Amino acid sequence: MKNIAIFASGGGSNAEEIIRHFETSEKGQIALVVSNKVDAYVIERAKKHSIPHLVHSTEDTINGQLEKLMKEHKIDWIVLAGYLKKIQPILIQNFPNRIVNIHPALLPNYGGKGMYGMNVHRAVVANGEKESGITIHFVNENYDEGNIIEQHRCAIDADMTPEEVQRAVLKLEHKYFPQAIEKLL
Repeated sequence: MKNIAIFASGGGSNAEEIIRHFETSEKGQIALVVSNKVDAYVIERAKKHSIPHLVHSTEDTINGQLEKLMKEHKIDWIVLAGYLKKIQPILIQNFPNRIVNIHPALLPNYGGKGMYGMNVHRAVVANGEKESGITIHFVNENYDEGNIIEQHRCAIDADMTPEEVQRAVLKLEHKYFPQAIEKLL
């Protein structure tokens, strides 16, 4: 049984779907929820499921404290679910091809620094794209440039708002992200 840490910075709807999925898995369990924001709702979701949780500081990511905490909790895999901090190289080196992220667009398009959440969906709509989707990928030292694990697409109608695109993409995230993690284990 693999121990998974979920890193999230916000509401944690993807984290919730992953937690629910792994409640009945024989391959892995959610052993820890980590956030960089003390008021992130993902912490409440962790509490609801009786999952250990912690909030870390920016300094913790730099001084190796976060890596130490992963070892203390015997973490095998790290899953980024709306985590808005860059992963430090030391953590990537200690979890090679075991840190997974989800991006709300079809990479390599609409990736990179500052391309998250509604920023992505606004750009997709502004450019008149006919489709969007999700990219599940490994994390490396550069934003959204790790090897792609899988992508899933949804059509975009010409009159869709960024909020409507966001809802369509979120459905894909909730459906496919937990499954992809389980396959990796």
